[in-house]
Amino acid sequence: MNRLEGQVAVFTGAGAGIGKSVVERYVREGARVVAVDISEERVTQLRDELGSAIEPIAVDVSSWEGNQSAVNKAVEKFGKLDVFVGNAGITDGARMLEDIDGADVAGAFSELFAVNVLAPLLGARAALPHLVNSNGSIILTASFASSNSAGGGVLYTASKHAVLGIVRQLAYEFAPDVRVNGVAPGVAPTKLRGISSLGQSSHDSVLDGTSAVLPLQEVPGTDAYAGVFTLLASREESGAMTGTVITADSGLGIRGLKTPGGRVGRRTSQPS
Repeated sequence: MNRLEGQVAVFTGAGAGIGKSVVERYVREGARVVAVDISEERVTQLRDELGSAIEPIAVDVSSWEGNQSAVNKAVEKFGKLDVFVGNAGITDGARMLEDIDGADVAGAFSELFAVNVLAPLLGARAALPHLVNSNGSIILTASFASSNSAGGGVLYTASKHAVLGIVRQLAYEFAPDVRVNGVAPGVAPTKLRGISSLGQSSHDSVLDGTSAVLPLQEVPGTDAYAGVFTLLASREESGAMTGTVITADSGLGIRGLKTPGGRVGRRTSQPS
């Protein structure tokens, strides 16, 4: 523990799911965190649970002013900024293009891309001067859908492909002063807000039967990803990494045609 001792992070999408689990881990590792979410109730509860290491703020991360406010709060409260984590995201509920009325495509695109693509760009820009001063890092939440189809609908998949491009381009632009990396989760038991212009509310990210199609045969908890985010925030452990997206997809990328994994369904006896 204490791999992030003394570090200060701004973390968007901190109020639930993977974000909440990672923030809890960051605090255990010695970091202080400005926890950013659209829900004031959720980040306030996070401070109540974790104490003074958390500074909550409820803002719209798709606005420049919201990102500036979060970064300024980190510097004013804790004196510096070492890590920006762009984790906020919404889903399209795996809606196929032909199932979206043509007149609704532009609005749905704008709403989803504002959170999944524009927000991390604005956060990175707001954080940049302070991260240059601290030789800090940026971590963005990508997805299995960043490099594969059918990890969501066309809008979500396109947005997560864009996140992969942002990681690579900003890693180039910000080198050597700021490292930029990402994490690409597969599945996790959490809810994501849908596209309101399409009448969507929140969607469970795990469907019934998901565990059976995963090579590792179980849906990981949200805390299963905390170690990867901690690794990327640690200068000691990932100081040579930039432009990297770490895949943590329960083996989705190596699924076979016949079975998810070679030993799935086999009954093996103990060696005599």
